[in-house]
Amino acid sequence: MEGKQERRIRVLIAKPGLDGHDRGAKVIARAFRDAGMEVIYTGLRQTPEMIVSAAIQEDVDAIGMSCLSGAHMYLFPRVMELLEERGVDDIVVFGGGTIPADDIPKLKAAGLTAIFTPGTTTTEAIKCVKQNIRKEAEYEPVL
Repeated sequence: MEGKQERRIRVLIAKPGLDGHDRGAKVIARAFRDAGMEVIYTGLRQTPEMIVSAAIQEDVDAIGMSCLSGAHMYLFPRVMELLEERGVDDIVVFGGGTIPADDIPKLKAAGLTAIFTPGTTTTEAIKCVKQNIRKEAEYEPVL
């Protein structure tokens, strides 16, 4: 197909804040990689500023954040604020972790595309990213 780029979907997976448990982030990173996406994992204890900087430098299509510490109501919206301050409006942002149901609408109102709680399948997360990335028509499946 002419005019289409052969470029993998690029996803940054981050662990904001002081939470030191990254098993879930590593599981989702591996699932995205196995689904043909290019994954950048930032590691533990990232600040919102570090996450946004890495996302811009890596030219990612999506940012996924995992938070188990309870600080999601500050950390996730702060990433959205920083993206807006930098003029970035084409990166899909999603979060996951132990997020209370009452917080999910607030996080979506802050601009997050989706919140994945324990029990969400990797297939659901992959589908969400693929359906919501910018200019999806420009991407070819990488086999």
